Amino acid sequence: MPHSQTSAPRDSLLKGRLARGASPWLLPTVATAALSVARSLRSPRSRTATAVAVPATALAAGMLWFFRDPERTIATGRVISPADGVVQSIMPWQDGRTRVAIFMSPLNVHVNRAPLAGTITSVEHVPGGFIPAFNKESEDNERVVWHFDTELGDIELVQIAGTVARRIVPYLTPGAKVEQGERIGLIRFGSRVDVYLPPGVDTAVEVGQKTVAGVTRLDRD
Repeated sequence: MPHSQTSAPRDSLLKGRLARGASPWLLPTVATAALSVARSLRSPRSRTATAVAVPATALAAGMLWFFRDPERTIATGRVISPADGVVQSIMPWQDGRTRVAIFMSPLNVHVNRAPLAGTITSVEHVPGGFIPAFNKESEDNERVVWHFDTELGDIELVQIAGTVARRIVPYLTPGAKVEQGERIGLIRFGSRVDVYLPPGVDTAVEVGQKTVAGVTRLDRD
């Protein structure tokens, strides 16, 4: 696949927005940073105030970067990637489907998008552990299982929490109609997203390939 289809666009807070569901983490961090900076400015000679302000500001900046939600020009194709990340595995399933697992590091955008247009038929939260998302045993982790009724039939998508990502925030509920590439939810911090391609649909990506949500096509004509 040409690199132009898989390279990530330049994400910018100025061109995008912050992810829904970020406030429980972001607001306290930014408030702490603002307070510590204010104290540092009032007492410029205080080493303690400066020692607190510097890491607090760095953490707030990191949070702002992590929870970025850039606008995307949605690609054409039957099935597009729901997540930014790297293809971790491509596995044939016993029922004829093919599972494409995408690992998301803490540096990736963590807002997930609908791989196809259709109607959401179910959104199921499944309790589980918090093993690192790149580990095979992470399939038993906390996860949210989505099913979409699409032109290709039922499409299953699974958001899997990782070691740090202990909260998955769905944006939509069963019965909602979605456009291809529409935002469907957020996973906080490193995690994984699996897409199950229907029987007869060949993959257009390879293990180790970078993906961009809403941009990289997963299937081949």
